[in-house]
Amino acid sequence: MNGREETLPRNGGFPRIEALGDRCLMVRLGERIDPATTRDVHSLTAWLLAHTPQGVVDIVPAFTTVSLHYLPERLPRDKGSPYRQLADSLATLLEGGIPPVEQSTRLVEVPVCYGGEYGPDLDDVARHCDLTTDEVIRLHGASELVVQTFFFSPGNPFAGPLDARLAVPRRSTPHARVEAGSVAIANGLSSIYQVTSPGGWNVIGRTPWSMFDLAWTPPTRLRLGDRLNFVPVSPETFIAMDERQS
Repeated sequence: MNGREETLPRNGGFPRIEALGDRCLMVRLGERIDPATTRDVHSLTAWLLAHTPQGVVDIVPAFTTVSLHYLPERLPRDKGSPYRQLADSLATLLEGGIPPVEQSTRLVEVPVCYGGEYGPDLDDVARHCDLTTDEVIRLHGASELVVQTFFFSPGNPFAGPLDARLAVPRRSTPHARVEAGSVAIANGLSSIYQVTSPGGWNVIGRTPWSMFDLAWTPPTRLRLGDRLNFVPVSPETFIAMDERQS
């Protein structure tokens, strides 16, 4: 099934349905991150979560795509291949237009301790962008970023777009260890590392918040479409607020 796809009538050839192996189907809604594509991804995800097709066990939004993981044995055997059944039902939905859903309007102020041991790459980012560290902090905090997707670890958000003056690529040499809660930027986006792990983004600060906890309902602190403001806090305030030490 790899490589099989069908293109639906829309400008630029999107949306497009693609098969990824025999247990995953992907709807591609654009080629690059932009507000319209982000709205389509979030709307389609919300609709599918509310009207989950037969056989689908997981729905995974990304920056420009929505993937549906399914179990072939849960679809009728007498109605064609499982992929074709799902692809045809999605094509019918998409040809009528993606049902719009109300986007999240929450504004979430995320506390961040910038620089020093909490943000080891802040000085490098400032040099790369020809800014002072204070200007980097101000621009990062002034950028009202929209949560576009979650991946890498549970609850790990990716939000953007960043102010163009903070344009930095991924690090040429990844960090062997990035602390949980680290706030990092690269490629016009900002992310928060939920767990301690290696990482290649530029770490400019750390939040005392956790982004994921199975005791919460839902377990993710943030939602798709949330607007984020990063608010500077002192090391003393960070320690007092640190949820990972509570």
